[in-house]
Amino acid sequence: RLTDYAILVTVRAMIPRKLAAKLQELAGYYPVVVVTGPRQSGKTTLCQATFPDRPYLSLEALDTREFAHSDPRGFLAQYADGAIFDEIQHVPELLNYLQGEVDARPDPGRFILTGSQHFGLSQSIAQSLAGRCGVLVLLPPSLEELRAFPNAPTDLYTVLWQGAYPRIYDRHIPAHQWLADYTTTYLQRDVRQVINVGDLHAFSGFLKLCAGRTAQEVNLSALGGDAGVSHNTARAWLSVLETSYIVHRLPAWHLNISKQVVKTPKLHFLDSGLACYLLGIREPEQLRLHPLRGAIFESWVIAEIYKGRVHRGVPPALFHYRENRGLEIDLLIEQGQRFDAIEIKSGATATPDFFRNLQRFPERWRAASETRPVANYVVYGGSESQQRSYAQLLAWNAVERILAGEKG
Repeated sequence: RLTDYAILVTVRAMIPRKLAAKLQELAGYYPVVVVTGPRQSGKTTLCQATFPDRPYLSLEALDTREFAHSDPRGFLAQYADGAIFDEIQHVPELLNYLQGEVDARPDPGRFILTGSQHFGLSQSIAQSLAGRCGVLVLLPPSLEELRAFPNAPTDLYTVLWQGAYPRIYDRHIPAHQWLADYTTTYLQRDVRQVINVGDLHAFSGFLKLCAGRTAQEVNLSALGGDAGVSHNTARAWLSVLETSYIVHRLPAWHLNISKQVVKTPKLHFLDSGLACYLLGIREPEQLRLHPLRGAIFESWVIAEIYKGRVHRGVPPALFHYRENRGLEIDLLIEQGQRFDAIEIKSGATATPDFFRNLQRFPERWRAASETRPVANYVVYGGSESQQRSYAQLLAWNAVERILAGEKG
């Protein structure tokens, strides 16, 4: 039975989430569905709102966690008809017992699990629930979803600066304050649970250095050198940020077009507000003239498309392309029988330079014997969307059209 507090959270925080449809779909197939993602992205609220009649248990509560840990069979017997188990990564051994439960009674949608630490959770799922569960990822809301909040910003720089974590909007907490608290909690709790970081101060510095490299190619040696740690430590710490859904690495598209093609992934923050906080940007107007404005905007656009795909249960299939001699495409999306090529520009006035790389790219595409068509887009910081000769020019607040394949 939902507690009064849980009901209050559901009523206050629930906005329509794209992932709800996929969550319901998978619950019709599998006895277990797992929803993972970063802390405070809305996983608990989504699951409670989607399955309001299901008992809810948080394994962050020490007494509940101890019960599940010390007597897993007795714990599961209390919820034979199913339940929502929140933060399952705290008791990963429970999944072993859950396997026997769902094998004996594989009713679709019987158990809904959430977890914040993808690496440990995915290992436990692979060992215990392979073939028995569906796995989904919930990230902070996209711009399209944020519009459901009455206080959602409409100005580009405010959108970038505040980011998308729902508590900022639902509880009316100043973005800078909430992100400061979130960062402290992340460092003190989650990082120590995922990896043995002896020096949290050094890791905090590493996190800020990563924010300064958003939308740049990953160079672990340089990153480690600046942070005062080894190449291997930098690799391990970056993996922690990825498994926590703080950053993602955008792989390079490297067909055998030319030896000049760069194969290094790019680093992107998944929340622009967190990147701004780590960079010391204290108000939206400061971002307008900041030297990393273009990089933050690029990461935001890519995060919007990344969210749009995973929230529909679609693999991201996102890449970047760059050659040593200068040709670069910020984002390539594999869309089955076609590709989307996207250039991202933070300027509010479209200039011929915005389209130059998209004009040159087709010859590389043909040289790779690629026959799939390519749809070209430029997403920019302006407010007017137009069909141009070489590409569809999209205003920043119309980026979701790419996901729908719209041309107007």
